[in-house]
Amino acid sequence: MGNLLYIIAVILIILWLVGFIGGFAGGGLIHILLVIAVIAIIFQVIKGQSG
Repeated sequence: MGNLLYIIAVILIILWLVGFIGGFAGGGLIHILLVIAVIAIIFQVIKGQSG
C-alpha cells in the first residue's frame, strides 16, 4: 500500500510540473493535487524511518 501511495504521489508531481510548464491554468485543483502528493511523500518517508 505504501509503494502505491508513493507512486501516485510521484505521478501527481509529474502531472503538476507538466501542467505548470505547459501553462495549463487548472486553478486551485492542480495545487491541491501537488499538496496531496507532497503529503503522501512525507508520510512515506516517516513510515520508512520508523519501520
